[in-house]
Amino acid sequence: MITTRPTESPLVAAHDRVYRTLRARIMHGEIAPGIALTLRGIGKEFDVSMTPARESVRRLVAEGALSLTASGRVSTPELSSERIEELAALRALLEVELASRALPRAHIALIDRLQAINSNIADAVAARDAVGYIRTNLEFHRTLYLRAQAPAMLAMAETVWLQLGPTMRSLYGRLRRTEPPHFHKLIISALKAGDEPGLRLAVRSDVTQGLRMLTG
Repeated sequence: MITTRPTESPLVAAHDRVYRTLRARIMHGEIAPGIALTLRGIGKEFDVSMTPARESVRRLVAEGALSLTASGRVSTPELSSERIEELAALRALLEVELASRALPRAHIALIDRLQAINSNIADAVAARDAVGYIRTNLEFHRTLYLRAQAPAMLAMAETVWLQLGPTMRSLYGRLRRTEPPHFHKLIISALKAGDEPGLRLAVRSDVTQGLRMLTG
């Protein structure tokens, strides 16, 4: 008996493509806070019908990446100071724990990889590339946290990053960075030394310090 593998429907494939692309754009700060999106505009850009465009937006609204008003307006969220503080606190809780769990598995290859990513961050800073900076900064954190082998916790952290994406774009404009984040070097040093208290402090400081500028 010959069996065939079920194929993904074109509609599902289209929806997934639109969803993943928009999700990455929002997470990496390609779209500023308060920017309106329309189903018609999404459909035209991705050459899809209204159904996959609507489903992609529905998922992103559910994740907090997009806001939906009673009138049906869809936009990237403009976060209040209280909301930014809440998300910063979540980052501190989740990412400090992820880093702590990753520490026992922080082999030399991981440390070398983090140093290479930090060099890419420096290149993005030098080029004044906000999106490149946010993307490589998140890559630094994700690379470390993958070693924690805690997928549910990492998924929660990524949802927080997604909700903060447009806000991180605004923050980059305020920081006017001229070099990579100082705390990344402390994170790497703590990993090399096997210093868990130092690692926890460096990660907490790294994920909360900049966001405080937006709530002051």
